[in-house]
Amino acid sequence: MPPPAGSASPATSASTYAGIAIMCLAVTGFAVTDATAKWLAGHLSVFMVVWARYVTQLGLSLLIFNPWTTPGLLSTTRPKLQVARSTLLFIITALNFTALKYLQLDQTVSIMFSAPFFVALFAGPLLGEWVGRERWAAILVGFAGILLVVRPGAGGIHPAALLSLGAAACYALYAIATRMLAATDRSTTTLFYTALVGSLVASLPLPFVWETPEDGSVVAGMLGLGLVAGLAHYLMILAHARAPAATLAPYLYIEIIGMVVLGYLIFHQVPSLWTLAGAVVVIGSGIYLLLLERRTLARLRRGHPPAA
Repeated sequence: MPPPAGSASPATSASTYAGIAIMCLAVTGFAVTDATAKWLAGHLSVFMVVWARYVTQLGLSLLIFNPWTTPGLLSTTRPKLQVARSTLLFIITALNFTALKYLQLDQTVSIMFSAPFFVALFAGPLLGEWVGRERWAAILVGFAGILLVVRPGAGGIHPAALLSLGAAACYALYAIATRMLAATDRSTTTLFYTALVGSLVASLPLPFVWETPEDGSVVAGMLGLGLVAGLAHYLMILAHARAPAATLAPYLYIEIIGMVVLGYLIFHQVPSLWTLAGAVVVIGSGIYLLLLERRTLARLRRGHPPAA
């Protein structure tokens, strides 16, 4: 029986803290993944980078768990949603890796942080969770922060920023699909479908875009990209199994610290004041959305209707 509202058992607290720690490791892995992808994009086509990311992750998945050693791994109650979710992540990866070729790490991650605003928009028609006045205000302020980062018009950043914005919108749909699947399918099943579908889709154009890497460091980067990406996604699944999504969500923003540090160390990139200001606005709006969600859940637990 769960503990009363407002209290937590020692086991629950330990599980929540473990989930937070795992989430921090996961977002650090995402920062390393993007930095590696940006470096590889300077040596290979984006098609090759995306392919390496998925095929290596699939190989890692087959080593750890596979249909032969894990009975029922491919068993899912919602196969179409699994395929759709995995395809969405492939699209996100392709858009993000292409944007990374032209943008700084801090710029791409700042734009990607607009995903919670798209989640709030899409949750109405898909989950029946309609946006009220306060959420609309947070969404509009958040998108104003994105405009600070993108700075459309003369003097703005590369048009590839639109690719990052598209990736953020797709990520919102991906997050909603993940939430829906979490209620029915095992996390290992979802992770395996992610690697399998992504590998199949990424391999389709391979005969036309294949480039043989000649540098050992590039080969190592291709292998490391898939390994770190796969591990980061698995850690995120483990984190959500140990702590509520609303508790973990603010820790996603730690990724921007890793991106700024890696951008400086590897690419000698320093964030502009516009990017930093926009990131602050976006993160602040995202955290406000999380606080609204927590308040709504608390009202529902007390038997009150959610506020408009």
